[in-house]
Amino acid sequence: MSEDFYDVLGVSRDATEDEIMQAYRDQVSEYHPDVSDDPDAEEKFKKIQKAKDVLTDEETRQQYDQLGHERFEEAEKRGATGNGGGGAGGMGGAGGPFGGGMGGGAGGGMGDIFEQFFGGAGGGGGRGRSGPEQGRDLRTDLTVTLSEAYQGVSKQVTVRRPERCADCGGSGYPEDADVRTCPQCDGQGVVTQVRQTPLGRVQQRQECSRCGGEGELHSETCSTCGGQGQTRERATLTVDIPEGIRTGQTLRMDGEGAPGEPGAPNGDLLVDVTVEEHPDFERDGDDLHHRHAVSFPQAVFGAEIEVPTLDGAATFDLDAGTQSGETFRLKGKGMPRLRRRGNGNLYVTVQVVTPESLSDEQRDALEQFAEAGGEEIDVEQGFFEKLKNSF
Repeated sequence: MSEDFYDVLGVSRDATEDEIMQAYRDQVSEYHPDVSDDPDAEEKFKKIQKAKDVLTDEETRQQYDQLGHERFEEAEKRGATGNGGGGAGGMGGAGGPFGGGMGGGAGGGMGDIFEQFFGGAGGGGGRGRSGPEQGRDLRTDLTVTLSEAYQGVSKQVTVRRPERCADCGGSGYPEDADVRTCPQCDGQGVVTQVRQTPLGRVQQRQECSRCGGEGELHSETCSTCGGQGQTRERATLTVDIPEGIRTGQTLRMDGEGAPGEPGAPNGDLLVDVTVEEHPDFERDGDDLHHRHAVSFPQAVFGAEIEVPTLDGAATFDLDAGTQSGETFRLKGKGMPRLRRRGNGNLYVTVQVVTPESLSDEQRDALEQFAEAGGEEIDVEQGFFEKLKNSF
């Protein structure tokens, strides 16, 4: 008994599409054949992919929920599920055996019926494939510092990915291998099956399982790739990180994914970026926040304050009488705006610091300050603590 698609992804039956996609990404990161050491990774990856495809298509998911897993898979084998599948019952459903009559409209129509039973509108023939298949996309993760995200940087990533076999050029067999016509499809690449349906006996053309739609068989396979046309290799690539990138954004490297079939382009490499936290700055979009300590005299009398930025030091005027916790904006000193002009801002929150120890001169001055303000303070018992609390 095969596993329910909701269980495959580990989500509830009322999960949203976003929850399903997040679960799918989590599962792929664990079981993708290019990154997993699990011996069953490829089979698990196929199940995960199929579960995502079914549950993120609104119409197909509705059919799946109505039929249940086993009946859905049986209907799928009959070609009666998916978009244009004629409703929950495949060819059945509301409005008669064809779910909506022979005309068009939501859920079916003559074109959909031909699509199900002949493999194409009007039962068109031809080879089992429309053309060579493009390679699949691959994913990897990359972490950069906040400074690197500020400046933009070139980083290297190493990925283990399929490569087109250098010995056979991706064909899967040696050049001198003997070639013969596939006896199962007689060189056509497709086979014809006769099936009994509500329309009567119909013929359905499918890709030949023996030759994979090629129409030919070869006497031997490539010893390097075992007939797969691909080998797994480690590749080190240089990624250009743009200024202002944020955690969760993805960079696409065209053509650096898995190789396609002969004559088809490679897939792409998707690089998921994480920006590390910084000890001095907190990021909020394109803005940065920084807490900066100032002395009591600076807060009282005002001063020119120097603060760090990601592009060297900057200064601003601290107003006289500034209170602890006040925030000042330094325009344009934040992060670069990704693919836009200008920068965000730097917000500096000042913290007035109470000294833990004083010289005799400083102590006398503060005592005079307290007396001038009419404060009665026991210097030996809590003067500095009371001074701290007064600000």
